[in-house]
Amino acid sequence: MYEDKTLVCKDCGKEFVFTAGEQQFYAEKGFVNEPQRCKDCRNARKAATKVHREMHDAICASCGSACKIPFEPKNDRPVYCSECFAKMQEE
Repeated sequence: MYEDKTLVCKDCGKEFVFTAGEQQFYAEKGFVNEPQRCKDCRNARKAATKVHREMHDAICASCGSACKIPFEPKNDRPVYCSECFAKMQEE
């Protein structure tokens, strides 16, 4: 039913193949527009929009192991590593 199509990337101008399998996937998801960017340009665009978090070093208040957290620790509040935090959430 579907056949591979050669499309042109609107960012870099290179040709890329919109495979029959990809076309079937698009149809199943209800997408009506064909992709306009090649895989490399799509990945670059996604990477550019991601927010890079600054990670901070900390010591877990429960097990004492070193860990990295996505916020600056404050001395008046305990910080927990991922494992200890998950255990506390279960309780």
